[in-house]
Parts: sequence; structure tokens; C-alpha cells
Amino acid sequence: MINITLPDGSVKEFEAGATAMDVAKSISEGLARNVISASFNGTKVETTTPLHEDGSLILFTFRDEEGKKAFWHSTSHVMADALQQLYPGIKLTIGPAIDNGFYYDIDFGDQKISENDFKKIEDKMLEIARGKHEFQLRSVTKAEALEFYKNENNPFKVELIENLTDGDITFCDHSNFTDLCRGGHIPNTGIIKAVKLLNIAGAYWRGDEKNPQLTRVYGVSFPKQKELKEYLELLEEAKRRDHRKLGKELSLFTFSQKVGQGLPLWLPKGAALRERLENFLKKAQKKAGYEMVVTPHIGQKELYVTSGHYAKYGEDSFQPISTPAEGEEFLLKPMNCPHHCEIYNNSPWSYRDLPKRYAEFGTVYRYEQSGELHGLSRVRGFTQDDAHIFCTPDQLDEEFKKVIDLTMYVFSSLGFENFTTQVSLRDPENPDKYIGKEENWEKAENAILSAVKDKGLNYIVETGEAAFYGPKLDFMVKDALGRSWQLGTIQVDYNLPERFDLTYKGSDNELHRPVMIHRAPFGSMERFVAILLEHTAGNFPLWLMPEQAIILSLSEKYENYSKKVLNLLENHEIRALTDHRSETMGKKIREAEVNKIPYMLIVGEQEENDGTVSVRKHGGEDLGTMTVEEFSKLVNEEISKTLKTFEV
Repeated sequence: MINITLPDGSVKEFEAGATAMDVAKSISEGLARNVISASFNGTKVETTTPLHEDGSLILFTFRDEEGKKAFWHSTSHVMADALQQLYPGIKLTIGPAIDNGFYYDIDFGDQKISENDFKKIEDKMLEIARGKHEFQLRSVTKAEALEFYKNENNPFKVELIENLTDGDITFCDHSNFTDLCRGGHIPNTGIIKAVKLLNIAGAYWRGDEKNPQLTRVYGVSFPKQKELKEYLELLEEAKRRDHRKLGKELSLFTFSQKVGQGLPLWLPKGAALRERLENFLKKAQKKAGYEMVVTPHIGQKELYVTSGHYAKYGEDSFQPISTPAEGEEFLLKPMNCPHHCEIYNNSPWSYRDLPKRYAEFGTVYRYEQSGELHGLSRVRGFTQDDAHIFCTPDQLDEEFKKVIDLTMYVFSSLGFENFTTQVSLRDPENPDKYIGKEENWEKAENAILSAVKDKGLNYIVETGEAAFYGPKLDFMVKDALGRSWQLGTIQVDYNLPERFDLTYKGSDNELHRPVMIHRAPFGSMERFVAILLEHTAGNFPLWLMPEQAIILSLSEKYENYSKKVLNLLENHEIRALTDHRSETMGKKIREAEVNKIPYMLIVGEQEENDGTVSVRKHGGEDLGTMTVEEFSKLVNEEISKTLKTFEV
């Protein structure tokens, strides 16, 4: 007999060889109908995998993230099966689940595939699914696996297998289809009731542009047709909210091939919006004791060799810039932290001087592959709202919690109320990914875990997601469409202070190492604006809007009164503009709506005589007639509801 521990702490006894599905059936038939995947002792297993030892079991349905991964990964097998039947001779590579669906990278050879073929592929997938074929995982030797794919003439799978260890290789079968796979499948194909192929893209084998180019087919699937319908409606809304589309409509930013891919150009409205975001954070930072610094856009290569960034980020950086001086090389700055370390090193410090908090809106550069660039959310040049805190080990806990408070203030002021946090730790199995001493890593990881517990944050722990120089706390924010984004990060670093030989004199008159906290509530200005645009659909919080009001004249003869109203609004620090063109009022209102201006102030003969404005809100709500002073009070009250004062 074996003892199975469930998530609620209860323990059930089963005969050795029982499966996750047997456990589900023992709880309820309803649960058994919905369980599609499982995890045993922290490792994903099939629902049909025999269990032979005591352990902890988690059962997943489609509502769980792990359940969705198993569902979508299984559907990628079904898609690969369908494609092999429709396009004989194609070569399969990999087909993982992703955040919203799945993809498969395929070498189609001389055969062509387009979105026009999606319907027949979907029909074939559903035909296979209706067969209710079981997914069966089986172990194979390395020799057997190599022979299978050599007979298939598939060099991609052969390459994958050559890098695997004999004894750890498994195939997954359903119907007459076989694929190299680690596991994590639903019980059978019949659970898949709705599929939709979404798009096709090019992808290099293993992400290396020197390798063959493959065709990546994206798709999504659901256990109910209704869920697919809801998802497609969500996709349509996401298209309407696409920051690239809104950025163009609202004249916020643009790109130029002559300037270069991934290098955004901020237009006047976008630059003003960005400046307001910066000033908002600067004001809070000043209260919190930060000092602003400015560092250059380049640095000597040796600076980044010392920091470790060249070894870890060298391949993703722009190539070194050689000067006329022999052996002198510079890099476009990939990170701000080495520069801030050198600012700290400019002066000797005592424990009485700490903490030192240096902040900078510093622009950095990374050479992203052209196929990975995406509007403002993935660029080659971006500005981080970076700050680095140098403190004593005794100050670390308090300083880390203060940064959490600042980050949460930023989120609440911008309408991001739904978030969780992720504690990202190092991967103990891959020590070469990181720099620094074991004891320092332990201290840094414990400091973060202690802070999130004390703050009562909703958090998860992810092993292997730490930065190369230290663990971090990431804020995972959900937007209006329920999508999760990583926004804001706080990192604890014992390693850079050692690499840069940073010191302070302690109360014992001896030199000690400070601890370094890296933090960026926005992350990068570019990506933050992209996410904020899509979250708000361009309807930013009132305090952030480029224009908060527009004065619409019924005709040109009220131009002077419009200007008088404009001056009064400016005196109340309300951003406004006038429109006294000889266009119809209907057209003026439509254009103001498209530009998402929060308030329209309509003025004509009656308003001029009474010294008032007729107020219409974005979206069509009529607020009636009021004086400019009354309108200004309304605006300021609305701003104060969202833009709270940062309390230290």
C-alpha cells in the first residue's frame, strides 16, 4: 500500500500502482471527469502513470495553469499528427504549450502552407480528437530513439536525442502517431472539443539565425466550444487595444527604418506623457530619500567585464565599439548598475552615511533579434526607471520593504490593482548560470522571502528565474483583459559590491561590504507605456492624459470666449486645447472621442453670456452646464481619487 497526500493535507491509502485518475475517482466522479493532468512529488505525471511510493499528489483541471499546459501541449501533438497526414514528408521539431495555446515548429520542405489551409487542418485535428485516442508515454533507449528518427530522416529530432541521456528518453503515442516527448498529457484526444489555428510565423531552429528557418504554426484549443468563442472575442478586444495601433492613433510614438529597428521615436504627446510618468516617480522617490544621478550611454568594455554583464549578456549586446586608441573598446550600456557602482566608489562611506539611494532614468541597449521586436514592448533601446540602494546588511530588510511600498504606490496610482508576486531563486542544478558565493545567495534569498511574508504579499516561488547576480522579487500584474505581465522588479545583490570592491567603514572602524538592492517599479518606460496603453485602451488615468479637456466652439465667433476658458483652465493646471473650426459639432465630438479626450466643454452664445461651459464626458455622458471653477473642482477631485500622495 502507498499513502497519497492531497493539497488539503488529507492522506488516502491506495494499492501500489494506483494512478492519479484512480485517486480522482476515489474523491468524486465529477472530479475524475474534469481531471486532465497531475503532479506527483513536484514532477508532472500522466493521469495514467502508476504510482509506487508515498507522495504528494496535485490534480489539475483545465482551470489550472498546469492543466492548460497539458491540454495545449497534447493538442500540439494532435496538430502535428494532422499536419503529417495532410503534408506527408514534413519534419517535426518541437511543439510546446505557451501562455495562451501552443505552437509547433516544422520544416515543410518544398510544401507550402498558409492561413487559407487552417480550416482543413482544424477539421483534421477534430477528426483525430473524436477518435478518443489515449496518450501513452513509453520509455525507449537512446539507440531506439535515434534509429526511429533516422528512419524518418528527421535531423532535428536526432540532434535533440543526441543531447539526451540514455534512460531518460520517452516517446508519446496516440493512434498511429509517435513523438519524442517528456510527458505532461491529457488522458485522451476526445477531451479536445474546439481548436483554432491562429497564425503562421518564421522561426529559426533553436532560435539561431544561422540555423535552418522553420514554419511555426500557432494554435489554441479548449474543452468546450463556448470557451473558444469567448477567447476569440477576447483576442478581438486585444487587437482593438494593441498599443501599436493606439500609439499611432493617439500620436504617441513612431518607428523609422532609417533610425533603426527597435529604436522608438517619442512624438510630442508621447514625450509629454512619458515626462509626466517620470515626474510622478521622481516626486515619490525624493520623498523616499533617493538622489538622482546621470550616467553615459556607453562605457568601457572592461566595466561590463568586471560586473559580469559582458560574460552573461555579451551575445545579446551590441558589438564593442573600437576607438582609434589601440585596444580601447566601448559598449553601448546594457545595464545601469555598473555605472552606479562607480558613483558609489567615488567617495569613502561610513555606516552612518548609509543607505545611499541612487536613481536614474537611464537608457540601455540590447541587441534583440529582429523577429522578436514588438512595438514598445520589445525594443533595442529602452529607458529603465533604475535605482540602486547601497545599505548595510542590518538595513536590508527595511529598505527592501520600503521598495515594495513604493512599487505598490505606483501600481495603485495607475490602476493596476490585480497582481501577485514571484520570488525568483537560482537553479541549484545550474550553478554556472550565476556569479557569487553560496553563502551570499542564501542570505539574499532569505531576505526576500522574509520581506514578502512580513508584507503579507500573495507570492509564488520560481526556481531558476533569478538574475545572474542575485535573486529577485517580480510583480506579476493582470491587465483589464486578464493577461499577466511582469511589471516592476526588486533584486538583492551581494555580488556586484564584491566585484567592484565597494566598502563602507563600520562602527568597528573596519571596512565592510554594502548590500545592493536593484529596483525598477516601471521596469522600462517603453514596455510600461505599452502595457498601460493596452490595459486602459488609451483611456489613461486623468492625471496622466495628454489632454484632459477640449473646448468645442459652436462656431468661430466664440473663439475669444474659448480662449478665455482655456486660460482659466490653465490657471487651474488643467491641460486643455480648443477647437473652433467651422466644422459641425458632431464631427468635433467624434474626433475628440477618437482621441480619447476625457472631457468636452461645449461653448456657444448661452455659455458665453452665463460664463459657463456645457460638459460632456468621454463616452457620451452629459454632465450639464457649470462654471469653469466648478469643472476644475470636478477634475481635481477625480485626480485625487487615483493619484494619492506617497507616504514614507
